[in-house]
Amino acid sequence: MFGRARRALRIAITLAILAAACVAGVVIWNHYVTGPWTRDGQVLANVVNIAPEVAGRVTKLYVVDNQTVHKGDPLYEIDPLDYQVAVATAQANVNSKLADMKLKQIEAKRRAILTTLSTSDEERQTYGANADVAAAAYATAIAQLSQAHINLDRTHVVSPVNGYITNLLLREGDYATTGTRNISILDSDSFWIAGYFEETKLSGIRLGDPAIASLMGYRDPVQGHVESLARGINTPNTDPGNLGLASVSPVFTWVRLAQRIPVRIHIDQVPDAVHLAAGMTATVSVGPGVQPNSLHGALSRAASP
Repeated sequence: MFGRARRALRIAITLAILAAACVAGVVIWNHYVTGPWTRDGQVLANVVNIAPEVAGRVTKLYVVDNQTVHKGDPLYEIDPLDYQVAVATAQANVNSKLADMKLKQIEAKRRAILTTLSTSDEERQTYGANADVAAAAYATAIAQLSQAHINLDRTHVVSPVNGYITNLLLREGDYATTGTRNISILDSDSFWIAGYFEETKLSGIRLGDPAIASLMGYRDPVQGHVESLARGINTPNTDPGNLGLASVSPVFTWVRLAQRIPVRIHIDQVPDAVHLAAGMTATVSVGPGVQPNSLHGALSRAASP
């Protein structure tokens, strides 16, 4: 009888181990195969490329590499001498055109009050047209003066956004060329996380779902929510070949790799200890039950390389 009890106990233990293994297998399958999480996540941000709108020698540089700047902070100055001369020249032209316009208007007004015995209709029209031409020339001079002032103001280059100076190579004495980038600013207000989810996991993702991103170098996760899902990715089969024909990539019939679709995660909260930088990799978990200290989040962090 004692042997029967031992045998029954062994069977019960074996069944319990099998049941636990089955449960563990189902949990692991749901998490790693169908659960909405991915190790292919990345921190991204917009980069503003600063290019001068006027050309000239850089006389003052106000920033250093990796410096924090705010919108409106000065970045550098371009030698304003040529543009100051342009303003003075434009102002002189305005004065000249103004004097000419006044003279032509007086002449036209004088002819307008004379009788036909003193002047002809043709002469009135000629002097009236001269006055109109002078007025147009004065308006053009005013516009040129405004443009000269604008160009002078553009010698003072300021930051258009809040952010961080990145990879600064500009130095005092360098020549700034119109339209050529010489400073890059990473917009600090534009950080987001892109999670590249396999298409088999998209059915479990909804707009507004909470999300956590576990960065490789930090223990505390970044919290956010699903902002949008991409509507398309590039496919090589749509690129035509040299003859204009479709380029179809060969595939194995029994192997089909799931495509990865970008999911944009809006960042809601960043831990104080986290130094967020564009390009960081992250494990991203999405779902209504995702919390920073949940089992799902813990498993996701444990899966981070």
